Amino acid sequence: MGVIAPRGCAIWLRCLTMCRQETFSWAGMDKLKQIEAFIAVVEHGSMAAAALTQNVTPVMIGRRINALEARIGVKLLHRSTRRIVVTEQGAAFMEQCKKALADLDRAEMLIAEGKHKATGHLIVSAPAAFGRKHVAPHAPAFLAANPEVQISFNLTDRVVDLVREGYDVGIRIGGAIDPNFVAIKLATNKRVVCGTPAYFARHGVPHTLEDLEKHNCLAFNLQGGQQRGWYFQQNGKTVTVRVNGNLDCNDGELLHRWTGESLGLGWRSTWEILPQLESGELITVLDEYALPDYDILAVYPQQRPVPAKIRFFIEHLKQAFAKPGYWSGRV
Repeated sequence: MGVIAPRGCAIWLRCLTMCRQETFSWAGMDKLKQIEAFIAVVEHGSMAAAALTQNVTPVMIGRRINALEARIGVKLLHRSTRRIVVTEQGAAFMEQCKKALADLDRAEMLIAEGKHKATGHLIVSAPAAFGRKHVAPHAPAFLAANPEVQISFNLTDRVVDLVREGYDVGIRIGGAIDPNFVAIKLATNKRVVCGTPAYFARHGVPHTLEDLEKHNCLAFNLQGGQQRGWYFQQNGKTVTVRVNGNLDCNDGELLHRWTGESLGLGWRSTWEILPQLESGELITVLDEYALPDYDILAVYPQQRPVPAKIRFFIEHLKQAFAKPGYWSGRV
């Protein structure tokens, strides 16, 4: 039995509606099977041959084609006991369906490939000083290993809205994490009160949280000059201490420098002052009140699957931060 396809077929708009985007459902799956059955009959020349390729009976192939023709309201095949002839509309419909199925195959291939290959535009937010020193410098090596990725950084001490502002991943240091986000620990970090030996020689050493009132504390400020409090743990609870001083700003790197210049006490992260602690340039105080952890985290919105560009970048940072001597600057 042969299949005859007339030449010069016009594409009917009614047939093309089958190629529109549809929400996936069991009904959508049935539509796909109907189209596959139709293409198989045309390509293999008979219901029986098509049934073998689809692993169903010839009767089922016939039912699927009947359902397809009924749904779109167009006769696709002329069937007789001797042969099957494709109608004009059927030939046009088949060409469009074959293109649509090829596009679907390519889409599935790209999605599967994306699980193992990092591609696309990665948009990253990170605290300004930390981002300059410990995030952006690792981008060249990451891009060399993943050449199909483009990275954009926004380095700011403002806590950005990852979803609303369109970020793929945010680097955070301590703080509460929204339950709708995934937080991956990149490295251990603590927040400590510190100062220089010269500062403590002139002003004494605080022994309690209340003693901070007597000291010049270099605090991070918010918009409008309101100072952000320092967080501690006391009697098993997190407490906030409002501190005072004659200098404050919204740049952590400048606060770090002022602390090293003996201008006051700083509440700094161990990631930025570890070399100075090891050399004795800075000394920590009130360690018994320090929060148990103020870790460095990579945060991204919950999603499945997580794009490879996000997973690979997070793993790249974790491996870099885990190298012996990294935080001491000996790498």
